[in-house]
Amino acid sequence: MAQQKIAPSPPVDPRLLEILVCPVTKGPLEYDRQASELISRSAGLAYPVRDGIPIMLPEEARKLDE
Repeated sequence: MAQQKIAPSPPVDPRLLEILVCPVTKGPLEYDRQASELISRSAGLAYPVRDGIPIMLPEEARKLDE
């Protein structure tokens, strides 16, 4: 059986990244394209990006390992 290649997530629009903030802390976000996540260091959360769309719901975020 051949292994299926997983396509990388499409990039998030840079203009969108400029205006997005963490919904919990209202602080800045860092985009991790490799992991397809927006990272909020102040909240300790990583918000998923699915098909180029940030999912900015705290209940969808994963906690960062400290």
